[in-house]
Amino acid sequence: MTQRVLENKERALPVPAPDLVLVEGVRGRWRVADISETFAGRLGLDASLAVGRPAAQVLPGGVPSLESLAHDAVAGSCALLDIRVRLGGHPDLWRVDVRPLGPGVGGHLQEVAFVFRHLEIRSREEPVSFYGMVGNGPAIREVFRKITLFAPSDAAVVITGETGTGKELVARALHDQSLRPDGPFVAVNCSAISEELLESELFGHEKGAFTGALRTHRGRFERADGGTLFLDEVGDMPLGTQAKLLRVLEEGAIERVGAEREQRVDVRILAATNVPLEQAVGSGRFRADLYHRLSVLRIHLPPLRDRPEDIPYLVDHFLNMFARKYRRRIYRLTPDAIHLLQAYMWPGNIRELRNVLERVFIETQADVIGARAFGEWIRERQDFLADRGTGRGPDRLSLPAVVLPQRAETGGNGGQEPGPPVFEAEFYPGDGGSRNTRPANLTAETIRRAYRDAHGNLADAARRLGVHRATLYRYMEKLGLSRATLEKD
Repeated sequence: MTQRVLENKERALPVPAPDLVLVEGVRGRWRVADISETFAGRLGLDASLAVGRPAAQVLPGGVPSLESLAHDAVAGSCALLDIRVRLGGHPDLWRVDVRPLGPGVGGHLQEVAFVFRHLEIRSREEPVSFYGMVGNGPAIREVFRKITLFAPSDAAVVITGETGTGKELVARALHDQSLRPDGPFVAVNCSAISEELLESELFGHEKGAFTGALRTHRGRFERADGGTLFLDEVGDMPLGTQAKLLRVLEEGAIERVGAEREQRVDVRILAATNVPLEQAVGSGRFRADLYHRLSVLRIHLPPLRDRPEDIPYLVDHFLNMFARKYRRRIYRLTPDAIHLLQAYMWPGNIRELRNVLERVFIETQADVIGARAFGEWIRERQDFLADRGTGRGPDRLSLPAVVLPQRAETGGNGGQEPGPPVFEAEFYPGDGGSRNTRPANLTAETIRRAYRDAHGNLADAARRLGVHRATLYRYMEKLGLSRATLEKD
């Protein structure tokens, strides 16, 4: 901390030393006067670059906002103690003390000191990688728990989840933690092989079994003997092949196409699907007996839109991966960039996030990525959705309306400093019609009612209100609401 801040701190806030000091500027806007290296590092910020910048840029999206807390402390000439704050783009929940320091150097600009203490620690330094899967939220931790629980069994497992959620990673984790980790892991995508070839690919064939069978072929079951066979997109398997698969599950034996006798195989079956097998059974596309035989154990992978708290961890993971791949380093995304990614609904899930980040990584020459770097991608997605015209498909998978940070006009500040980031991201449950990007109109009373109905769960309250959680946070800040005030109501 600077000597000026230390002198103020000794006069008004002897212990502990402030993590952050804001100074009031023109029109009531607050800037960062000082920030401790420890606190900045915790948030992935460069302390030297943060000083002098608007607080709304350095730490955007706080609920409540740090600017509001600073204003209240100065207006009341008193300390605000034990305030709960969640900073936009960061998973940690903080308990904050806010104290006015009085006028700073020059005698007319007010300064306010912040001391942050963790209420709920979710450090990015915690081990959040599990066999290649990354995250620390309750939904993904439940997946990790089930993998550990199911892995030692030889029972079949059905892995469900949308495309891009990482179903094969779950299958590999089940194999690696199983009692047969040294055996082969063989994967086959049932939708990528024609119906005529799939049976031969799975069970093998004898030489001369059909036209073109010039030699004996070992199928995937034989190659997986003593290990694990992963059947991806099993819901697309033809009914005839399903009957043979059921026989293997019941008897542990296969018969090559054109063979006269069976042979035993010791294979654990893992299956994955991105469509509900129950619906496929109901429509006659999937055998009910095979469904019951496969679905001994089930693991569901949640879509990325339901686990926005994991996006900062995934971003760190992919940035490290790309640093190794391209032999250069980008250290972090700015908080407003993280906030933007958390506001998007990710129809392609983690695969889409990885591809978007790799594109921006390649295009970015700086060592930090801001929200503006995603501008071209956002416009492409919005044009794609507009070209679809009818708006078919779930509205909740579409891109929100996003206003990117605008570049400052050259003149007043020489174009050196971008304006504060502004985000408008509204989500509504799909109604089978338009893309629904109309703005929400929430009142304090509707938020209180939804919070009570959701028993204090803000994510559930946002769903009840028909908006994204980031939108709810923004309205809470606008209306002066916090968890503490909602709990008192």
